[in-house]
Amino acid sequence: MIYDNKPESKEGLPLLIEAMAFDYLVEQGGEGDESKPLVLKGVLQKYDTLNQNKRSYPEHILKREVNNYQKFIRERRSFGELDHPAESIIELKNTSHFIIETWWEGRDLWGRVQILGTPSGNIIKEIIKAGCTVGISSRGVGSTQHENGVDVVQDDFMLICWDFVSEPSTPGAFMFKEGKRIDTRTGQPLREVLVPLTEINKVFSKTDLLFREANRLKEIFNQRTIKQHKHRENK
Repeated sequence: MIYDNKPESKEGLPLLIEAMAFDYLVEQGGEGDESKPLVLKGVLQKYDTLNQNKRSYPEHILKREVNNYQKFIRERRSFGELDHPAESIIELKNTSHFIIETWWEGRDLWGRVQILGTPSGNIIKEIIKAGCTVGISSRGVGSTQHENGVDVVQDDFMLICWDFVSEPSTPGAFMFKEGKRIDTRTGQPLREVLVPLTEINKVFSKTDLLFREANRLKEIFNQRTIKQHKHRENK
């Protein structure tokens, strides 16, 4: 591996999935404009916010990963799938959309999403056409640390993509009972999905990992520069 944030486990990293309602606006390709690709705009994710899994993404970690994700956007391979697979690799046969652009407004990460004319993409189009609600859900790998009742995502987190899922604000996939994650559909404890390091290397190419490493070094340099400036101001 090229990246320096090595997990404690040599076997792999846990698969982290977060879902939220996607309050979208149709920017293009809506009713009466179907000759153009369908483009939606909405909030993809938030930092320092407790989600339904009682998990929180620190600001510097989520912003770093979104910055790393820009390489996928520029290269037009920022794909996502319809419904979450229980693995980290994106299957092109299941892709429904790709991310065109992201930007920050406060804690909210906004994005523009173009829906593809694939079988999965056409399902999304019909759902949107019917005015139904969908969810947007991030997929990544990384560890968490339990702090004051919250699972805080750690520095080894690596963002993979955003997928469309069924509306997550209804009683759904996860609830907590006696400190264990329970699948509300089966009533059984959820088993943690561990993504092997060999599979992670299939998700990120060598140039992706080099790009991540360059951004990591840049972040360290910027943090040291800020600390030096503060030290000089306090003198």
